Amino acid sequence: MTEQLPKPIYRGKVRDLYDAGENLLMVATDRISAFDCILPDPVPGKGIVLTQLSLFWFDRFADVMPNHLISTDVADLPREFAPFAKELDGRIMLVRRAEMLPVECIVRGYLAGSGWAEYRATGQVDGYALPAGLREGDRLLEPLFTPSTKAPVGEHDQEENFEQLVREIGAVNAADLRKCSLGLYTRARDYAAERGIIIADTKFEFGFVDGRLVLADEVLTPDSSRFWPAESWAPGGPQPSFDKQFVRDWLKANWDFTGQPPRLPEDVIARTREKYVAAYEQLTGRAFVW
Repeated sequence: MTEQLPKPIYRGKVRDLYDAGENLLMVATDRISAFDCILPDPVPGKGIVLTQLSLFWFDRFADVMPNHLISTDVADLPREFAPFAKELDGRIMLVRRAEMLPVECIVRGYLAGSGWAEYRATGQVDGYALPAGLREGDRLLEPLFTPSTKAPVGEHDQEENFEQLVREIGAVNAADLRKCSLGLYTRARDYAAERGIIIADTKFEFGFVDGRLVLADEVLTPDSSRFWPAESWAPGGPQPSFDKQFVRDWLKANWDFTGQPPRLPEDVIARTREKYVAAYEQLTGRAFVW
């Protein structure tokens, strides 16, 4: 779909950015990535789900955190994109140009993923000492702010502690990112709990527009978060999920992590799409309309 569009000024793992004069056009593709690799097979419609769920959260946070969104209406597309309006409908965000901070603002509310691996090895997560005897999937006493660098496509993000973040972006910016990230996570976590979903962890990105800190990029999607069904939460091992952990687990079982990642079977693609749609519908209370 995006091959016929004008050349993007930036191509990420999932999103492509296009010059739109004073603004930027962000297009969420159907690409899926795992372990810092873009997989060879897309998940049809995935970009639409990501965009619509991000819009839902932008709206819920609007009273506490400004964002970079201008419009999602294809009628507002720059003229050169008008011929592609049908293909772009539902997956675009026209956004203000932001001076992005080079940080993945990760918040962990539960012990999972790389946090669980680090805890098993050291008893800590990103410099935070945790009580002994925690299990995989346990809820943490307090959410942890565990930022990482934002690496270019194909490279690995690197975790950094708060002191490193201060040296990189300054004390005021670091404190603001921590406060905003923890506040947004807590608000989303409490809302999702009412909808029967545990947000185990997530990541936010921020930038400056006209000197004001804003929330940007994607927000609380199955690509950027771990969503667990609350009814089946059982600490002590991996949890069922509504996110791309399903794809990660399939890759772990079918790839030795050398060379290019393997093609995804059709049933894995279909199941992934079902999980993403289920996350949207349960969180928003709305039927997903293609």
